[in-house]
Amino acid sequence: MALVLPSHRAPPPAAATATSDVPLRVLSWSALGTDCEVQYTATSSAQAQAFETDAVAWVAAFEAKYSRFRPDSLICRINAAAGRAPVAIDAEMEGLLALCERLHFMTQGVLDPTALPLLRLWNYKAPLPRLPTDEQIAAVQRLVGWKKVQRTPGHVFLPEPGMALDFGGFGKEWAVDMVAQIARDHGLTAALVDFGHDLRAVGLPPGRPAWHIGLEDPAAPGALKGSLALTRGQGVASSGDYLRHVVIEGVRYGHIVDPRTGRPVANGCRQVTIIAPTCLQAGVLSTAAFVLGVKAGLELIQAQPGAEGQLLTDTTRAQTRGFFNYVAT
Repeated sequence: MALVLPSHRAPPPAAATATSDVPLRVLSWSALGTDCEVQYTATSSAQAQAFETDAVAWVAAFEAKYSRFRPDSLICRINAAAGRAPVAIDAEMEGLLALCERLHFMTQGVLDPTALPLLRLWNYKAPLPRLPTDEQIAAVQRLVGWKKVQRTPGHVFLPEPGMALDFGGFGKEWAVDMVAQIARDHGLTAALVDFGHDLRAVGLPPGRPAWHIGLEDPAAPGALKGSLALTRGQGVASSGDYLRHVVIEGVRYGHIVDPRTGRPVANGCRQVTIIAPTCLQAGVLSTAAFVLGVKAGLELIQAQPGAEGQLLTDTTRAQTRGFFNYVAT
């Protein structure tokens, strides 16, 4: 959300540079509620076509199965059966639910895949947004809680009517990593996967020592404020509330809701940017750190091997010790 592809300013030096005589190809399409793009190199048109076909098909299948906006998706069938009956699931869904368990623990409960009722209550896209009452928040919050989800081999059950699962907290980032793996499986040596500015790099761009990523200025959306250089196949993600928010009765409410309180985050954070070994890790950490705030957010980032981050408020900037190693000058 808070990352934009950069202008062509020189990145910092790196140890190796990809071959410069292979042009970057660009694959662009719409999926997962956002703009998807992959910049990549290929040795032949056949290799490029095979990669593009597999990448687009995988994303389409993932969206059809797990999007809460598809009435026939597995997620929607699980949600529709809440309080009534368990739903049969396959091994892939069991693996994603196990991932939810790990992410919920890692983020201290901030990433909660059952928080969809709260997101619906705080609908900043509503034509006439209204501030929920304390009673409404309390009633909806009773439907939220990952530990309520009942999992048995081959089945999942949401025990209370109105409960709902949503993989929006990590699904897009998971898809970015999977498309990066598809690129590697097809023998591509250079690729930058960008789904709504959640990114994952593969190799190095042709003729350049790094993938050069611009950072959006939260005080001036659309303008750059710094940039990063990726050389080791990392993922990058950013979270912020400066683009998606609503003003009700003169008070600004962002779109990121803390499932522990049932209310939008209001700790002063405006943007969190994470560099991590995978886009999934970067995306989850950026959201969790944004919710936790500067002090606890930095502690969470520093506890994750290979992760670095920067947190911006209206008046301060805090970052992990190694973040500056990726800043382009």
